[in-house]
Amino acid sequence: MASEVFAAGFLSAMSFDILAPHYRWMELILAGGKLHRCRIAFLDEIPAARNILLLGEGHGRGLVECCRRFRNARITCVDASEAMLTQARRRWERCATGATTVEFLHADLLQEIPSNQTYDLIITNFFLDCFQVEQLERMIPRIAQVASHDACWLIADFQLADQGLSRLRSRLMLWIMYGFFRRVTGLTAQKLTEPDLYLQRAGFTLRQRVTSEWGLLRSDWWQRSPNVG
Repeated sequence: MASEVFAAGFLSAMSFDILAPHYRWMELILAGGKLHRCRIAFLDEIPAARNILLLGEGHGRGLVECCRRFRNARITCVDASEAMLTQARRRWERCATGATTVEFLHADLLQEIPSNQTYDLIITNFFLDCFQVEQLERMIPRIAQVASHDACWLIADFQLADQGLSRLRSRLMLWIMYGFFRRVTGLTAQKLTEPDLYLQRAGFTLRQRVTSEWGLLRSDWWQRSPNVG
């Protein structure tokens, strides 16, 4: 899918530029404040961050919240969609306060990882759901290479609910969303792949998880063990 209901993607074959001008109102109409609550679920609980890596940020609401919470941090905001980066920059210029330094990078994470520094906080909101199994297998370890020894990794995303009517509902919602994004953006993923196994292999441990919307949405706080280099 894409950032929020519409995460910005990082596949050369797809583009979320077409959604950028409509992103905010589509999210508001379809989900209200539910997706944003997922984005910020743990921001006020995690340790203070100095270097933050935002991947697939979309229209910049998460970026502004990071600027609010971590006023002296350095933030690298990466997206494959130039139009989405433009939206994020405009929102940051309009809303952000404090001494936070932000660098905006246009890049495809399947091709390159920003690696000129180490990050103690990585955030992927409604982003990892854009990728197929083999892509996550390659990409997550490469992202982990630029994480500090005790880095936190925050994830807000969709999931398949555990059982019963909630599972049927979430399965239907995911089927609709993947169908929409395949047609509009060229998304190659046809179903949701859980990233948990690849995060664990990269040395991260799940500290907390909050689910909502009948189990369709989840917010995760992962943290790397200090003994992992």
